[in-house]
Amino acid sequence: MARYTDSVCRLCRREGTKLFLKGEKCFSPKCAVGKRPTPPGQHGRARQRKMSEYGTQLREKQKARRAYGLLEAQFRRTYDRATAMKGVTGENLLQLLERRLDNVVFRAGFAPSRPAARQLVNHGHFLVNGHKVDIPSYTVDADDVITVRTRSKESPHFKVAREGTARILPKWLTVNADELTARVAALPAREDIDFTLQENMIVEFYSR
Repeated sequence: MARYTDSVCRLCRREGTKLFLKGEKCFSPKCAVGKRPTPPGQHGRARQRKMSEYGTQLREKQKARRAYGLLEAQFRRTYDRATAMKGVTGENLLQLLERRLDNVVFRAGFAPSRPAARQLVNHGHFLVNGHKVDIPSYTVDADDVITVRTRSKESPHFKVAREGTARILPKWLTVNADELTARVAALPAREDIDFTLQENMIVEFYSR
């Protein structure tokens, strides 16, 4: 499987917004986007030409794909699922991305970033409704309960989660930091997603 091995802060600078790929650093003054808000590379500070409509659509798609850590084929499959659902395709897409198990683990504060959450899920540290799930793309549903496995609770990985985090928890999740459990109180709505994104541009990109 292809992996991005360069600095993830470059991705945030390229998209011009925080993608929250570096854990707690993204919430601190050390964040690269705040310190260097220009695109990476020697021409980053050069005067930027006006972006075409296609370019704008591509950037929004890349922004979402990189934030949630999906390869292009994975992202396209998620988009195809969204088009098959009832309702607005763009909102369906964001909801499916938010309902990924690795994202829920990150949102609940059990991991400092989505890449870290994906690794913890892959290593089998979590149960969904009492059953071990090690697939990061697993789609949670309303009333699902995500729990850290008993033998994993003493792991240093979850020390910060037990102590609490300054991160604002989404209202569609109910988290018990002491027990290291999270419950999906409701499916995420568009207004619950605090990620700056024009999902209609993604729909237009794939509808060309």
